[in-house]
Amino acid sequence: MEYVIEFSDEFEKSMKKLKKKDKIMFNKIQRKLLELIKNPEHYKPLRNVLAGYRRIRFGSYVLIYTMDGNIVRIISLDHHDKAY
Repeated sequence: MEYVIEFSDEFEKSMKKLKKKDKIMFNKIQRKLLELIKNPEHYKPLRNVLAGYRRIRFGSYVLIYTMDGNIVRIISLDHHDKAY
């Protein structure tokens, strides 16, 4: 199945800040997004209030996304303490 990826405005702002602040982490996230398109069900599903969402951890950062059919929506990228 081919997946389409959509980014929220919040995620795009976070990526712009991260690109200026930490280019290495920015590049890691870009590579992981390419893997995410191939197999979005691979990553950890969240529970309780965030049921239906999934997450990918990058050190102290967390990327939260959801799947709806063949659409993968990237919701946010934030520091672990602020993400949940």
